[in-house]
Amino acid sequence: MSFGLQLVVAFFLLTGSFFALMGSIGLWRFGDFYMRLHGPAKATTLGVGGVLIASMLYFTFTTGSLRLHELLVTLFLIISAPVSAYMLSLAAKKEASRERGQRH
Repeated sequence: MSFGLQLVVAFFLLTGSFFALMGSIGLWRFGDFYMRLHGPAKATTLGVGGVLIASMLYFTFTTGSLRLHELLVTLFLIISAPVSAYMLSLAAKKEASRERGQRH
């Protein structure tokens, strides 16, 4: 594997790891449910995507055949993460409105 390809793979690994770390710290530090939902839904998606792209590049060039498994996982993650965050926020909003209704 060439040095340039190693640099590209290292770049995607480090960038992905940085975003995953920032998403995890956001989940830990934020206080509100909606703020905690924002960290993993945005930053961790980019983090896992970066690591998967690095994996795809590495295995494509070391085996000599095109590897699309990681690309499919990344595509699924990009599609499903915002939808699941939206559904969780709707459920939390519905639960909060139901609790307010029972108090009065």
